[in-house]
Amino acid sequence: MGAMQTEGFELSTGFPPVAAHDARVLILGSLPGRRSLEAAQYYAHRQNAFWHIMAELLRITGDYESRCEQLTHHGIALWDVLASSVRPGSMDADIRLAASMPNDFAEFLSEHAEITRICFNGRKAEEIFKRLVIPGLIKAGPKLVSLPSTSPAYAAMAFDEKRDAWSEGLGLMTKTSSGE
Repeated sequence: MGAMQTEGFELSTGFPPVAAHDARVLILGSLPGRRSLEAAQYYAHRQNAFWHIMAELLRITGDYESRCEQLTHHGIALWDVLASSVRPGSMDADIRLAASMPNDFAEFLSEHAEITRICFNGRKAEEIFKRLVIPGLIKAGPKLVSLPSTSPAYAAMAFDEKRDAWSEGLGLMTKTSSGE
């Protein structure tokens, strides 16, 4: 995990999945950004809304290890589409697809057969998945769900709108804190 030099560019390597064997939903980002790589944590940038949304929707709180454990108790797995790629900085638009290696989803989905929904944290994760992963998957897989990016770089949508879209996309029937 982390980064190494390759032909003058930094090759970023992602993290293993956060997943229990009985996961029903898989949330996919593209590849960890610089702050996440430095902290060795998914969505470590303070301004990324992912953990704030999970706190409001599922009451997930605490330190990183505790939050990951709570996610898995809710049947949610967390991973990235890419195992590695060259990406100067943290912007998804800078990911070099020619240098990208996707994670092994055929194996992951066979080991997590209860996953019925794959949710993408942003358009780039979905685009990369459809381009690099779907052609290699043999069987029809889980339902694919597009969600707005939780990245602070995606400021076009207010937090409440993102939270509501994530609630719907994850198939949650809970009311948000503003609706209680």
